[in-house]
Amino acid sequence: MISLQRFQAFLTRAPLIAVAAYFGLIVVFLAMTIGQIVEITRQRDELAAASEILERMEVRDPVRTSTVRPAATAPAGSPFLEGASASVASASLLQRLAVATKRVNGNTNSSQVDLQGPLSKAGFISATSSLEIEPNQLQALLYDLEAGMPFLFIDQLVVQAPSTSSPGGKLRVLLGVSGQRQPPK
Repeated sequence: MISLQRFQAFLTRAPLIAVAAYFGLIVVFLAMTIGQIVEITRQRDELAAASEILERMEVRDPVRTSTVRPAATAPAGSPFLEGASASVASASLLQRLAVATKRVNGNTNSSQVDLQGPLSKAGFISATSSLEIEPNQLQALLYDLEAGMPFLFIDQLVVQAPSTSSPGGKLRVLLGVSGQRQPPK
């Protein structure tokens, strides 16, 4: 082993090696510090993303009575389109479609009710809507329509990709949905 006195004598005779070792240690410590800062920043970004997802989930289900939920729960509300007449039930279908589109920051261009559609004989009301939404919001819109109340079924889905010349980059979607009317009492 080299004693401390021999090591100090060596560094005294070769000051260039001492300076190089000193700067080498500074570089190593700086690299370690920068690496830790990058790691902390990455973890902070992951935490922010997880918090955002949790916030969105809490907004979708603000009434949480307990931390443990039953295995299968049904959404609140009637599974049927409410309304004393077909016109009122049609209006509630169009309103549900418009609310779901607004929830994903979409724009409804036009909508129409198809009372004489192929499912109308079985007590169903169908509606067709033309809308524009961001490409990453299509799945959220379809989930919202199919998972919420009243039960709605996607009958038709036509998606046109955004054109490269338009600055917005929104999808043009033709969406056909249907829902069953409340049976007369």
